[in-house]
Amino acid sequence: MINLTLKQMRYFDALARQGHFGRAAEVCSISQPALSMQIREMEQELGAELFERGARLVRLTGFGEAMLGRVRDILRSVDELGDLARASRDSLTGRLRIGVIPTIAPYLLPAIIARLTEESPGLDLHLRETITPKLIRELEEGRLDTAIVALPVSEPFLTEVDLFAEDFVLVRPAADAEKPVPDRERLREMRLLLLEEGHCFRDQALSFCNPGGAVPRELLDGSSLSTLVQMVGAGIGVTLIPEMAVGVETRSAQVAVARFNGAQPSRRIGMVWRRSSPLSKQLTGLAGVVRAAGLAQRSGG
Repeated sequence: MINLTLKQMRYFDALARQGHFGRAAEVCSISQPALSMQIREMEQELGAELFERGARLVRLTGFGEAMLGRVRDILRSVDELGDLARASRDSLTGRLRIGVIPTIAPYLLPAIIARLTEESPGLDLHLRETITPKLIRELEEGRLDTAIVALPVSEPFLTEVDLFAEDFVLVRPAADAEKPVPDRERLREMRLLLLEEGHCFRDQALSFCNPGGAVPRELLDGSSLSTLVQMVGAGIGVTLIPEMAVGVETRSAQVAVARFNGAQPSRRIGMVWRRSSPLSKQLTGLAGVVRAAGLAQRSGG
């Protein structure tokens, strides 16, 4: 009979993610020699090597790859045992891991945290900001409990809860404040600044600017909305940003903000979590908190 400890499996998972003993040890809050010893003991118990050791990096062996999925299933099931106990309570307590996309996190999280701190003082929030594909993967692997994203996500293993809609606004140099707001045709002829590949907001903005699939005349990529707005202030081009970002991103830039005429470009904001999560009832309650924070933010309240 093979005897592996949960601790060993968590160390194995961390090393597989980091690909480096030093970084994995830091994530696990143990020394590198202690981590190495636990991995070696695990390999001895299994009778096969889990990793190929290189000078700087380690990578999974074929056997290690096969083990990884099984180990993560076990760890996810163990974590859900704790969630079952928490689900028996009416309110959320203990650790809650929330993922948020970068075009929402800086603008909505402060209000959400303030409300949760007041309503659920026993909650230990762990926040993760990254792009949607990574959040979805981490939800599937059990590393996140829920995520606040732009909908739809359309993953069959996830529950989606629609929270509110949000318009996009045009940001252009302050000198253009009195000019007519460009329509889609004119916008396609302008130098358009967008977030780099991987951000869903980029795709949403492009779908408004290019309903027929035509690529704008010139695109410049930025890594954050803040970078885009500052580039606009420097006269480099124009950009679209979500309405919730206006107050934060435009206060120190020489830019003008305008709403489009006619149909407004927009997105739907929602929450997603695993359909199998024992915390579904509590997360539905949390969705109400996020909705209230979003609606208050939009109204300036």
